[in-house]
Order: sequence, then C-alpha cells, then structure tokens
Amino acid sequence: MAKKAPNPIDKHVGSRVRMRRMMISMSQEKLGEHLGITFQQIQKYEKGTNRIGASRLQQISITLGVPVAFFFEGAPTVGPESDGVAEAQSPAYVSDFLATSDGLALTRNFMRISDARVRRRIVDLVIAIAGEAEPTT
Repeated sequence: MAKKAPNPIDKHVGSRVRMRRMMISMSQEKLGEHLGITFQQIQKYEKGTNRIGASRLQQISITLGVPVAFFFEGAPTVGPESDGVAEAQSPAYVSDFLATSDGLALTRNFMRISDARVRRRIVDLVIAIAGEAEPTT
C-alpha cells in the first residue's frame, strides 16, 4: 500500500511549529514534555505526517507564546477564493527558509545590525555571490 502524502496545510502548520520552537531555542523533547507527548510525536507534527488537532494546536500556541493564527500565516490557498480577492501571501520559500536553523540564525542576527547601510551592503554582497545581474536599491 502506498503512503499518503501529507496535506499541504498540515505541512505548513508543522513547519511553523518548528520555526517558532527553534526561534525560542526549545527542543522537541521540551515541547513534548510541556504537552505530555513524546518528541517523536512532535517530529510527526512538524513534518505534517500527523495532523494537529484544534485543542493540541491551542496548547502549542500557549506553550510557544504565539496566537493560533501564527501557524496559518502564509499557508497555501486550497480551493476557490470566496470573493476572488486573495490576501497577499509570502512565497513558500520564505517560510521554508525561516524554518531552517541557518535561515533563522541569519535572520535573527541580520536584524540585530542597527546600521541600515551595512544591512544593505550585506544584501548587495549576497546578491553578488548568488550571481544575480544587478543589486536593487
């Protein structure tokens, strides 16, 4: 029997749980302890393999110190739009990047740079290293 692919919303919510957990430097084991479940269950939630129920998501939001809506920010749109007007969403690669330890560390430390000109120069450097034609100003 073939494995069923995780639902895109479950994957997104799980990646946001992981991102927030990493933002506050909490281990999967510690989050599991707060929720009364194993770190393996946390892994399944974060991968989207297991769906997070409403009451569990509420517990997670309290433990991680964010509103439940945080986990749905930037979620993929599924189904037809109700009135044809969709709220602007962040590209998936932004959430994917922020869900990694490198992306989180880079973002956290980049935002600590108080000089806007230095931040701009870093952006220009990264653009040049990545091989884009011209940096934007």
